[in-house]
Amino acid sequence: MLFILHLNQDDPKKCTAKKLARFKMAKLTSRINAIPRGSIILSPFSGRVLSPKDHRTAERRGITVVDCSWKDAREVFFKLNGNFRRLPFLVPVNPVNYGRPGKLSSAEALSAALYITGYQEQARKLMSIFKWGPNFFVLNKEPLDRYASASDWKEVIEIERDYI
Repeated sequence: MLFILHLNQDDPKKCTAKKLARFKMAKLTSRINAIPRGSIILSPFSGRVLSPKDHRTAERRGITVVDCSWKDAREVFFKLNGNFRRLPFLVPVNPVNYGRPGKLSSAEALSAALYITGYQEQARKLMSIFKWGPNFFVLNKEPLDRYASASDWKEVIEIERDYI
């Protein structure tokens, strides 16, 4: 299950999180306590990187993305507690942050997390609702495939070094 903690800080017309919710691909909430305990919370500030070993937790507890403004992100994430993981190096294709490494949209972040944890088909389906979405996999094919085949988080970090 996919969850979005939505803080209403961005332009609603460009919000990938709201579109995912409209298509019933993720559950949208503005309440922190509505996120299941133990869910993997994607955070760019976590020291722990997501790896294929997180598959079981993703399956049992879900994956959560926090949809907030990048300018407020640091403040928002340091107020949260949870099972944080950061995504390894990837390049966004969304129209707002195209080509700016690490600045993924909520949809790109959830899709990457699904892909890395073994849900490649679901990841592609998620991105298919955006006209630019399939290009995320074109641009990031090699790193995503390598991250998804890593044995653990240590190997993901080693692979990531090839792209930074």
